[in-house]
Amino acid sequence: MTTAVLARPRTVREPGHDTGTGKWSARYSVVIDAEEPVFAGHYPDFPILPGVCVLECVRTAAETSVPPDAGRVRLASVESGRFLAAVHPGDVLDIELVWEPRGADWRCTAKVATGRGPAAPCR
Repeated sequence: MTTAVLARPRTVREPGHDTGTGKWSARYSVVIDAEEPVFAGHYPDFPILPGVCVLECVRTAAETSVPPDAGRVRLASVESGRFLAAVHPGDVLDIELVWEPRGADWRCTAKVATGRGPAAPCR
C-alpha cells in the first residue's frame, strides 16, 4: 500500500485572535500535486483525492495554527465532515480554520474549498 505524502499547508493568513469572542482563525492552502502516489489507485482513469487525504491536510493545518493560549492541544476526533465535491490533481485546497474555546477545551472547525467551490466542511 502506498502512503500519500501530501504537501505541507502554506500559510495564507497567520493565526489571528478575535478578543471579543476568544476565537482564533487562520487560512492555509495546499497544492495537490498530480504526482501524489495515491492517485494511482484512486482512481486510475478519473483521479480524485481520497477524503482521508483531505482530512489529513486539515489536521496538519490545524496543528500548525493552535492558538498560543491553548497550551498543549491534542486533536481528539472529527465530529463531522461532509465531502461536497471531488478534489482533483492540480487543485489548490483553501483551508479556513477557526479555533473556539470550549471551557478547558478547544474546538477547531474547518471549511475546505477548491477553485470550483466548497469541498468539505469539518469540525
